[in-house]
Amino acid sequence: MLKFREISYLLRKHRNFSVTSISFCDPPQRFNQDVPSFKPLSESRQKKIEDDKRKLIWRVKPMKQPFVTKSALSVFDQDPAEDGEKVPNTLTYLTKPIDFSFSGFKNWFKRQQKQKEIFLQQFIPERHAILGNDLAAAHFILFRKGKVRFVGQKDWMEMNPNEDYNVPLPNKYDPNYLLEAIKCDRMLLYYEGLENIRRLRKLLYLSFKFVENFDDWCLDRVSGSEFTSLEELDISETKVTSNGLQALYRIPTLKKLIVTPPTEDNIEWNLTIAMLQDIMPDLEVISSNEIA
Repeated sequence: MLKFREISYLLRKHRNFSVTSISFCDPPQRFNQDVPSFKPLSESRQKKIEDDKRKLIWRVKPMKQPFVTKSALSVFDQDPAEDGEKVPNTLTYLTKPIDFSFSGFKNWFKRQQKQKEIFLQQFIPERHAILGNDLAAAHFILFRKGKVRFVGQKDWMEMNPNEDYNVPLPNKYDPNYLLEAIKCDRMLLYYEGLENIRRLRKLLYLSFKFVENFDDWCLDRVSGSEFTSLEELDISETKVTSNGLQALYRIPTLKKLIVTPPTEDNIEWNLTIAMLQDIMPDLEVISSNEIA
């Protein structure tokens, strides 16, 4: 009987064939298999990786990164977003020419007054914690020459414009004072101030007629203010467009909507109104021109 070595010799000689001794008891192996190396990285390589990670930090400005050489003028370049103020930085003030004209001074004064009013209209959690949502909203509206009416009352409550702010309302929470109607007509109201009018569970009527700054963003905030009983909303003579009307689906209890339609025939406006009435069958959309 031929041995294995002789058989291998004959096969190589006649067929140019090579035979490898394989034991069927051994587990199968892949030839040229890449074996992962668990060798630790060198210190230089590890440092290079850490430097690359720092360079790729998300949303870090180039001048804020530690490895960038800063200019001497960077001391004036203060990011207003970090300070919480929406004003240009100091470097912009230094490079921008100053307008000493009467119109320039007037515009500057208007901007200062606007920033002051926005700051005064910001949401104060302590006020709502002490007064509750209804009384806090009532004080906020009355102080800015608006009108409110509580549940069980027939007459509107408003502040006397010739007197200082002095209204017969409690200075702490009283469950008997629940707002039923609010009129913000012609009020100087900003988007930030709308957060003070929220979570009024018994509110049935809300009006923003002739509010100059009331736009689509404001209506979006109003629609998400958790008015679970609101039935009538007046947004006539405002800057609301068809884009803002789409947010009213969040108020399913709405039954009457007073708007000022565009002067020209707008298919987007008509389609939005039709979609709202399809979602809320009880909704009646009235044009302010018909009321006048």
